[in-house]
Amino acid sequence: MSGAPALRICSLLPSATEIVGVLGQLDRLVGRSAECDFPPTVSRLPVVTSARIDTENLTSAAIDAAVRDALADGRSLYAVDADLIAQLAPDLILTQDLCEVCAVASSDGALCALGVETLTLDAHSLDEIARSVLLLAARLRVPAHGQAVVAAMEAKVTLARARVHGLPPRRVFVSEWLDPPFAAGHWLPEMVDAAGGLDVLGQPGQPSFPTSWETVRRLEPELVVLACCGFDVDRTVREVRRARVPDLGCPIVAVDANAYYSRPAPRVADGVMQLAHLFHPEVAADPQLPYHRLDGATNTVTDLLIDCPSSRVF
Repeated sequence: MSGAPALRICSLLPSATEIVGVLGQLDRLVGRSAECDFPPTVSRLPVVTSARIDTENLTSAAIDAAVRDALADGRSLYAVDADLIAQLAPDLILTQDLCEVCAVASSDGALCALGVETLTLDAHSLDEIARSVLLLAARLRVPAHGQAVVAAMEAKVTLARARVHGLPPRRVFVSEWLDPPFAAGHWLPEMVDAAGGLDVLGQPGQPSFPTSWETVRRLEPELVVLACCGFDVDRTVREVRRARVPDLGCPIVAVDANAYYSRPAPRVADGVMQLAHLFHPEVAADPQLPYHRLDGATNTVTDLLIDCPSSRVF
């Protein structure tokens, strides 16, 4: 085994790139998607995909409409540079089939034509995120490292659960989009539960789904967490102002979903710890991840939130 050449990997999935990094295998990466941005050192790698929709200056409503139109017409949201991938000569391509919006799917015709081995990672839950780590670690022949990464993830989630054990769960709404709001799905409601919360709309293991802010207001959550897919704190705050999110009668917090919530990768465990702090700051320490408390909240829940020194000042 020691004499075998190292696998050359092309990752088309940001979460897979992150897992490769935490497994200590970044030197095997030869190419990445445009969305792969963590660890930051991957920025030096050739980019083999591009988004067909330029979302940088679009509102969340315009992005939603453009995505719906493309999917309805059967158009892929991503262009794959098959010629560049062929030149990079990977032995393994990492991709997914969970969400057409998030990354290139394994069924993409350009990928199929290359004839390169493809490993598909499709996590729907926290357990399946852990399994993805173990699967990739086994394929890269570093199973012990994969087990250590999973143990560290599970330790953080277990610690969060222990901190909030026995406390009344906070009624919260986690939104994966702004206009329209999307109730959280897949692993996000599990994250809320582990952190001592009760998601008033989200369904664990199921896709996110559109709702309305009026519906959210009627459910009377104690806190709304904006974890917009693919957005960091800065972009989320900017979009809130453009989307005119109404007064929901409770505090609203924007978090870095791109790093700690949207991607099925090890950092979701840090997201759980942040949620525990947001829900129960009296018992759960601040993990020092960025977040921003938005203005306009009315019926602020006593002791629900404390000042957020780790967030940016806008």
